[in-house]
Amino acid sequence: MMRHLAWMVDENSARRPLKSRGTTWAGTCSRVLLRLGLRPNTVSLLSLLFAAGAGVCLFLTPSLPQFPWIWLVAAACVQIRLLCNLMDGMLAVEGGLKSPTGELFNELPDRLADALILAPLGYAEGSAAGIALGWAAACGAIGTAYIRAMGASLTGENDFRGPMAKPHRMATVTAACIGMLCLEISGQAWPLLFWALVFINAGILITGWRRVSRLASNLKSKPSP
Repeated sequence: MMRHLAWMVDENSARRPLKSRGTTWAGTCSRVLLRLGLRPNTVSLLSLLFAAGAGVCLFLTPSLPQFPWIWLVAAACVQIRLLCNLMDGMLAVEGGLKSPTGELFNELPDRLADALILAPLGYAEGSAAGIALGWAAACGAIGTAYIRAMGASLTGENDFRGPMAKPHRMATVTAACIGMLCLEISGQAWPLLFWALVFINAGILITGWRRVSRLASNLKSKPSP
């Protein structure tokens, strides 16, 4: 209990605040992974593997119209990627497995995972505009993370605000994949992916603006040395 409370004090500023960390199912999952001998850095790399799996599925969807369930596989990979993102931190805390490279493995795979999912989403949409929006979303996701990291280096505070932070981006991608599955099964045609990409990019722009504005305000309010 004391270790958990100490982590809440020391790490909250550096880790995304998630209510799911305190749930029974999350604690059970982390204990199972701990018994299996998995290390936090290994789980971080697994998140990258599942992100790549989601990206491959998305990239292949235009050439596999006879297999609409690939959308469900992509959605599942996206969610398992998020589960890995949750578990790596919990393993470090509950198992006492923090390492000097923990933050590196926590951040770098996340940035690559965003690109591996968002850029292929544009190729799944298929049009030139959709592909451009996919790459824009991938770059924008990295940009919002850069703003957060820069803010942390300047003020010691990590700003995880949205409206299109990582959990929101991945929720949108998951919903779009499930929506596409439903459309293909029902034989309907609607530009769902295009509007999902527009929604993600618009949210990323707002997120970046909000984080930069907050950072500028914090820097202005800092007392002069």
